[in-house]
Amino acid sequence: AAIRRGVKGGGIPVISYVTSDAERLDTIAGRKYGNGKLWWVIAAASDIGWALQVPPGTRLLIPSNLNDIAKVVG
Repeated sequence: AAIRRGVKGGGIPVISYVTSDAERLDTIAGRKYGNGKLWWVIAAASDIGWALQVPPGTRLLIPSNLNDIAKVVG
């Protein structure tokens, strides 16, 4: 909830991204952050629940800096 509030309030800058066929949050996190285990950051920021697979065309909000995430989750 803290991540989503930070995104909505503008305190956590994000990059908008629309998924294509067969993309998973862990592979997107791996490309963006170098660690697929950080998929939950994208899920929380995008308010999409806790599934790795999302339908094609899903608009994701990907926090651009993990330091911003660390500030709100401790």
